[in-house]
Order: sequence, then structure tokens, then C-alpha cells
Amino acid sequence: MVRPTHLLHAPRTPVTPRPAATVLMLRDGPQGPEVLMTRRSPTASFAPGAYVFPGGTIDAADHDAASHSAARRRATQDDAGLTQAIAAIRESFEELGILLARHADGRWADATDVAALDRHAALVPQCTARGLTLAADEVFVLAHWITDRDLPRRFDVSFLVARVPASQHPVADEQEQFEPVWVRPADALERHRDGRFFMIFPTIRTLERLAPFATTAEILSSCAAERPWFTSCPRGGFLAGREQRFMEHEAPFGELALTCPDGQLLHHLDWQHDRVVGLLRNVQRITCANAGVMTGPGTNSYVIGDPDTGYVVLDPGPEDAEHQERLWRAAGGDVRFIVCTHSHPDHSPGARPLKTLCEAHGAGPEVLGLASRDTARPASRFMPDRELRDGERVVLTGRGGSHSLRVIVTPGHAANHLCLVLEEDGLLFSGDHVLNGSTTVIDPPDGHMSDYLSSLERLLGICERERIEFILPAHGYVLGNVFGQPHDAADVIRKLHAHRLRREARVLEAMRELPDGTLDQWLERVYDDVPSRMWPVAMRSLMAHVERIREMT
Repeated sequence: MVRPTHLLHAPRTPVTPRPAATVLMLRDGPQGPEVLMTRRSPTASFAPGAYVFPGGTIDAADHDAASHSAARRRATQDDAGLTQAIAAIRESFEELGILLARHADGRWADATDVAALDRHAALVPQCTARGLTLAADEVFVLAHWITDRDLPRRFDVSFLVARVPASQHPVADEQEQFEPVWVRPADALERHRDGRFFMIFPTIRTLERLAPFATTAEILSSCAAERPWFTSCPRGGFLAGREQRFMEHEAPFGELALTCPDGQLLHHLDWQHDRVVGLLRNVQRITCANAGVMTGPGTNSYVIGDPDTGYVVLDPGPEDAEHQERLWRAAGGDVRFIVCTHSHPDHSPGARPLKTLCEAHGAGPEVLGLASRDTARPASRFMPDRELRDGERVVLTGRGGSHSLRVIVTPGHAANHLCLVLEEDGLLFSGDHVLNGSTTVIDPPDGHMSDYLSSLERLLGICERERIEFILPAHGYVLGNVFGQPHDAADVIRKLHAHRLRREARVLEAMRELPDGTLDQWLERVYDDVPSRMWPVAMRSLMAHVERIREMT
């Protein structure tokens, strides 16, 4: 866990979210499933004027025994799920006059039943008096949202889904909700993009997940496991001059979790090449202006340390005088060590120029790393002043503490690749072994797929044992989340490892279907989900998978 003294922003306690439930009422329209939405009052305290699904906070009555006994439940539906379903049924009745309840003979409540009930009085006693049972067994869990940490009103919301009885039609209460409308998810999203249908982030993301389904039955069937499709507490930052939100699986989320853990809306996500980006008080990132197909937004160089301890520069990048000068200035001229994760031309050539610059101003940092092997391409030749050993620590020490980078030798992407763990803060600097936004290329003979997968497994074990939360890659944003939560460092590595094995299974399938096929023929089958312009790059990893398969057989 990051030392609290090294966070960029003063800690604060987010507002505790209130339990709530919302329900997506569905029907099948001529062009596929439609969802019932209404516009919130322009004076509402939360999401004023937004189109939403009916719902609200879970009341004490939704929990009590009388309500539970007045509802029908599935055998697999636990008490919490039953309470959420009851709350959703109650809210949809109060706000839109839709009642998910059945008579003793199994008939749905109809318009006559709805008209006989008072939408401003307690629902359960009225239903009991009319012999109606709440159809909680036909309300399914879809998703779980927790309101962003920066907002003054927060909710812990179960998004549920149910089919609307054909005999009932929505009538808004004209107090909290207005203008009920049936709309296809894709149409709602298009209207929102056009500025004609304002929706908040969770609504948008939920509709995006619903859009591909062809029928309501398919949606309900996908919810049979009693588990939400996903759980998300988004994070916000600034990108392209405006506030934007991101879910856990989206590229910027980890960076926001590291820099603003309590949800402070302060971090700018635009890629900077001419200035330092602070990630922690003791970790700065400077991205080289070498953006491209292979480098993404550019090579991330990291400056680790503080004015009292001096600094380590990690991955000084290609030979670029302006970039090396920015690194030197970010370290206040006090560079103690220059470490290269591997010898590729976008990582190590800047080491010698940076050392020369430091020496010209009276400093003499060591260049550390692993020498390139004989298998390296000519542009990837590298020789450090001293080779690092697996498990060795590169330590900066001052009066206020220390910064210890432990070496983990991780061959695979390159034969001389290494990663480092900043032990005091539980951060993994992954070089090119784990990237944000793409999978790393394994380019034989210097790259080796079996070594790469073994190194991934080793990193996974380290992240699990040492409770590492964040990965700082050489390309792309910080990856990670709070330990044990979706998309924390270990989860990222697990998913990456699984992705590689799925790709390898496709390679093996192609080799079996076309035993005399060429690499080009296999490539077309295995990477048909990748743009053809990227096939020359994918060919390298294909060769690495083929090499590994042949080694194992």
C-alpha cells in the first residue's frame, strides 16, 4: 500500500453511500428490447433533468418480515436480493404506476388493480388486502453501481431487470418523474450523443451492455446466475478539457485510483511530453515524445525519490536531448542511478546521454540493468555499468526515509528484461512486460513466449503475496485498483495471462486445421479480431506461440 505521506492530495473521507435499487423494465419492441425510462425533475437533488430508470433508496419496510412474506422469491434468491427486488417493485409502482405482482391464480395485476391502489400509501398492506403477491421472483440482478467518491450524494445501487406485464402502461407521478418513454438502448445512446437525451454515467454504461441483445428473454437468461454482470465504483478525471468518468476496466482508472484514492477530482489525463506528471510525491512520470504504433503515447520514464534521497531514473527512453534534460531537471540534477528495464531502442539509448549530462554538472550516476544477449537485434544492444542481480535492491536513503527498488528478472519480452518493485509503496514497475492498452509483443529469438508466461506467473505470485495494488508500465496509464478489488494488479496479470493462453489455443487450433499451412495462413485465422494493419506486428507473437507449441510437443 502506498505510504499516506507520499500521496499527492490530502486524504478525505468520501460520503457513505446509501443502499438503493433501480429496475430496468423491459419489453420486446419491433426492433428488439425496449427499456422504460423517465425524466427526473429539474429540481431533483440527484441527477436533475436526467433520463433514468425508476428506483430509489431502500426503505426499512423493504427489509421487514411482512414485506418478505408478501413476496414470491426464487430458490436461489437470498434475503438481500429479495429486499432489493421489493424496493424496486415499490419504487416502480410509486413513480410510474407499474406493479409487478400476481393474483393467487397466477394472473398479473392489471390496470384495474393498479387504479385501486394508492401510490402514496404503503404498497405491501394494499397488495395483501387485494390478494396480490409481489413478483420478486421475476426481478433479476443486472449490475451493481456505487456512486463516484467525489460526489456529495452517493448510493450503493443494485440495477435490476424485469419484464413489464403487457396489460400495464406507465403513468409518471409528475413529482419525481416525468415523460415516461419506451426506448431501445441503442436509440437512447444515440439521442444522448446528439444532446437530446441527457443521461448520467451509470445509465449510459448499463445501456451500452444491453444494446447487443436481440430479445428480452436473452437479457433475463443472462441474469440467471444471481450475480451482477459487473460491480463498479467509477472514478473521475479531466481529459481533453472536460470531466470524464471511467470504470475499473478502462485504461485511465488505475491512474486515478493511485493519484486521487479518495475520489478527488484533480488529475489531468492528457498525455504530457513537455512536463512532469506527478503520480505520488516520490514518483514522477515524463513521457517521451516518441508516440507511435509500437510505443502508444510514448515511452514512460519514471523519476523516483525525493530531494533528500536523490533520484533513480527508470527507463530514460530513446536518445532525445530534450527528454533527457527534462529527466535531469525533474530530479533537480541529483540523479543517483539510471536503470533500464531492457535494451529496446525506446528504453535504453537515453541512458548514456543522461549520464553524460549529469557528469557535466558534477554528478556520476551508475547505469544499471542487464546487458543485451546475443539474440538481441542490432538496435537493442546495451551494456550497463553494472548488471543487476535478481532480488537485488537499488536503495535511496535520506533523513525522511528510503525508497527501495527490488529487481525481478523477467525474461520473455526481451531476454534481458527486468521489473522492479518499489517496496515501501507496493508498486510494480513493469517495463514492457505488462502494458496498458495493448499486449506486449514477443519477438523471437530475443523474445520467448514460455519465458514470458513464466515471468507473468512469477509477477502474479509477488503481487498476491505482497498485496501490490498498482502497476506502472513503460507505455500507457497506471494499471490497478485497491487490493482485492476488480482490476487490481494481480487481477490485471491474471487476465493478461488468460488472454495469452486463449490466443495460444487459437494458434494450436489453426495449426491442427491447417497442418501444412504457412504462418500467413495461420495469422489470418488467429488474429482475425485484430486490424490487418497490425498483422506484421502480430506475426512476431504468432511466431513465439508456434515456437512454444513446438517446444511442448
